[in-house]
Amino acid sequence: MPELPEVEVCRLGIKPHVLNQTVRDVIVRNPNMRWPITPTIDEIIDCSVLEVQRRSKYLLLITQKGTLVLHLGMSGTLRIINKDTPLKKHDHFDLVFGDDVILRLNDPRRFGAVLWVTENINEHPLFIKLGPEPLLEDFSSDYLYQQSRKKTVPIKTFLMNNHIVVGVGNIYANEALFQAGINPLKPAGKITKKRYQALTQIIKDVLKTAIKQGGTTLKDFTQVDGKPGYFAQKLMVYGRKGEKCYTCEDELKEIKQAGRATTFCPTCQKS
Repeated sequence: MPELPEVEVCRLGIKPHVLNQTVRDVIVRNPNMRWPITPTIDEIIDCSVLEVQRRSKYLLLITQKGTLVLHLGMSGTLRIINKDTPLKKHDHFDLVFGDDVILRLNDPRRFGAVLWVTENINEHPLFIKLGPEPLLEDFSSDYLYQQSRKKTVPIKTFLMNNHIVVGVGNIYANEALFQAGINPLKPAGKITKKRYQALTQIIKDVLKTAIKQGGTTLKDFTQVDGKPGYFAQKLMVYGRKGEKCYTCEDELKEIKQAGRATTFCPTCQKS
C-alpha cells in the first residue's frame, strides 16, 4: 500500500493543479469506500482550496468551509485529468475544478476514504491521537527514547505504532532498522539513547530519500502523472528474502511481526 513518501509525492503532484482553485462539482460514482463518502460532500462546491497538506497518510484539501480528507487505502491512486479522459474501472470519485482540472480517485479495493470534515481537523477522531510527523522537529531522538522506556514490544512494531510516530510504515521501518544495525525483534525499551539518536536521523533520511526518488514502486501505486516511483531501486532489505545482504553477503531472513513481513540481515542486525 502507499506509505508516507508515496502520499507526500502525491501531495506534491496535485498541489500545483488544485491550490487556489475553486471546486465546481463533485461526482460520486460509488460512495462505499472504507467509510461511506460523507453525504454532505456537496458542501465543498464553490469552495477554494486554500492549502494542500498531509497528515500521516491522509491528504487534506483545506477550504474556507471545511477540509476534504482523502486516503488512498491499499490500492488507491489520484490523477489530474481533463473532462475528456475516459472512465476506468474503479474510478469512484471526481473533484471537478474545471474542464481541464479534475482530481479523480481510482480505488479497486475501496479501502480508501473521501471525507468532508467541518470541525477542527485536529480534533477529528482520525487525527486526535496521532503521533508526530517523522520529518518535523517534534519527532526527535529524545522524544523517541522517552516514549520507548519500559516498552517490551519489538522495535519494529514500536516504530509502526501511529500513536508513537506516523507514517513509518513497513517498508521504511525495515530499511531504517537495517541501516541502524538494529535487530527488529529487540524490545524498544532495551535500546540505548545513543542508538535512538542514530535511528531517528536514519528514519528521517530514509523517508526524505524516498520522497526525493518519487516514492517506492509498488504494484498499486503510480504518481499523479502516471510515472512510477523509483525508490524501490534503493531498497536494501525489504522484499529481498533469501537474497544476499549487500553489506556482508549473508542470506537475508524474513519473519512475520504483527502480520507484516520483516526482512533483515541476521549478521548486520545482531543487536
